[in-house]
Amino acid sequence: MDDYPMIENHGLIGDLQTAALVTTDGTVDWFCCPRIDSPSVFGALLDKRRGGHCTVRPAHETHATKQLYLPDTAVLVTRFMTEAGAGEVVDFMPVTGTTVTPRHRLVRMVRCVRGTMTFEVDIAPRFDYGRRPHKVELTDYGAVFASDGLELTVHTVHEPDDARVPTTVSGENDLHLSVTLQAGQQRGFVIESAADGPPRQIRVAEFQQLFEDTIRFWRTWLSQSRYTGRWREMLERSAVTLKLMTYAPSGGLVAAPTAALPEQLGGERNWDYRFTWIRDAAFSVYALLGMGFVDEARAFIDWLADRAQDKAGCDSGTGPLNIMYRVDGSADLDEEILDHWEGYEGSGPVRIGNGAATQLQLDIYGEALDSISFAHRHGFHLGHRGWNSMLTVLDWLADNWNQAEEGVWETRGGRQNFTYGRVMSWVAFDRALRLAQENGRPAATDRWSTARDQIYDQVWTKGWNDERAAFVQHYGSEVLDSSLLRMPTVGFLTPGDPAWATTMDAMQQELVSDSLVYRYNPEASPDGLRGSEGTFSLCTFLYVDALARAGRLDHARLVLEKMLGYANHLGLYSEEIDPTGRQLGNFPQAFTHLALIDAAITLDSALNARS
Repeated sequence: MDDYPMIENHGLIGDLQTAALVTTDGTVDWFCCPRIDSPSVFGALLDKRRGGHCTVRPAHETHATKQLYLPDTAVLVTRFMTEAGAGEVVDFMPVTGTTVTPRHRLVRMVRCVRGTMTFEVDIAPRFDYGRRPHKVELTDYGAVFASDGLELTVHTVHEPDDARVPTTVSGENDLHLSVTLQAGQQRGFVIESAADGPPRQIRVAEFQQLFEDTIRFWRTWLSQSRYTGRWREMLERSAVTLKLMTYAPSGGLVAAPTAALPEQLGGERNWDYRFTWIRDAAFSVYALLGMGFVDEARAFIDWLADRAQDKAGCDSGTGPLNIMYRVDGSADLDEEILDHWEGYEGSGPVRIGNGAATQLQLDIYGEALDSISFAHRHGFHLGHRGWNSMLTVLDWLADNWNQAEEGVWETRGGRQNFTYGRVMSWVAFDRALRLAQENGRPAATDRWSTARDQIYDQVWTKGWNDERAAFVQHYGSEVLDSSLLRMPTVGFLTPGDPAWATTMDAMQQELVSDSLVYRYNPEASPDGLRGSEGTFSLCTFLYVDALARAGRLDHARLVLEKMLGYANHLGLYSEEIDPTGRQLGNFPQAFTHLALIDAAITLDSALNARS
């Protein structure tokens, strides 16, 4: 098996409609086009030999590398250092905006900053996850890679008096070129989909303008942030990362820009996360409004109202909302296996699409209504059409909250009466009642109140385990579940409730390992899948938030500071962390960065109040 870069050894770039991952050695090994959930063009991340890549590297065999973002931007710089010289690859994608377009540009700026450096460039696309062949046509100013349904045009960047760069084509229709630069020289290339003409010469001045325009966009956007607390740099990097994972035309936030990265090396927990989960997107309202990014929050509220209207009829098995959608709001997420790919470090199967899309997960209704309520308190009100959509949702939930479901962790071992799903159903009715009263909206007040109170009593009766002195994962079990760390956050109980104190103590003993938090113990609660998993980064940040709300501020700060140390060199997190500190799962994960922002804001406020 070929060597794979560690998952955390990547940076993310994007144009708000699609995105790419760049390794610390200058390789684009994941890029889907024309959308973030489209088939891959570069997919070496999941199959080193057959996935396709775009590599820029020094010809000098011995070199050190460093990687950073230009401050306050999504412009990524990979630096190469040798005795003979130092060079950089500056990667970015010019922002496309809110109008759907097939045109996307991956810009790779190559420059020498000291001495002399020769760069070797390989462009080896593999269209449609490597399932479609392609042809390549060379011109004086670049090349065109053509496959059925998609063309990529390579424009070269140079000055008129530059010598023609020697270019060769391999037997697999891949492109190779070599360029030698002196200190101060800058060249590069642009890979463009749906180009409006043949390959052309791009002057360095035009190239520089693209670079400066992209920097200006990101710094202008980030200047909206109102957060000035203790962890400003980490939170602003998380905000940029979340923006990169937002599909601007719809406002949909994907869970991650990648698919099939394993939760356990060699295991089968390899899911496609390039879709918009109701849950994740709802969390984005708290985090982004908490930092001052209002447009993104408003876009999600509109997106949610549209989804509720899309599904006019429903049955008790599926509900009025799917748990996830494609970024354009469509629901065709059929799961398939790419059996011609070996998977990251041999971790198969490689799955695209997501079979969990049709699961019943009752918690999403509470998250949706809670985010709408939170947005309302910040001045963003749900319109008449949106409220009517929510009436349909609540009418269904009033009939169906008291049933087994797959739960927040999307288990595939059968439905259970999950406590978290019940708690969030309580939240749905509670927030709906408040919104109706505050706005004079039509509402089935008596019915909602009855359901809310019944759920409350049921959770205290069946979700509480006297022997564990804790709330448990599902009724009749003794299994702990870190999703319940949100119980005081949503107001189901107070952080000072003795029952909550003993629940947190039990979680600390069983689910917390040197500050890192597991979702649950799959051995004690089989989830229908083989293998184990690492600690869940989202849950660690939920733990910080819960500790802060319970007044355990010193402990909360220590856990947060430890967790910040597990970020990669750019401040990015994947889904999980294994016992060695290595990141696992899809990367970067939106849910983790959302929880980071929430936890830091909560802890910041509590520390300020104490001082």
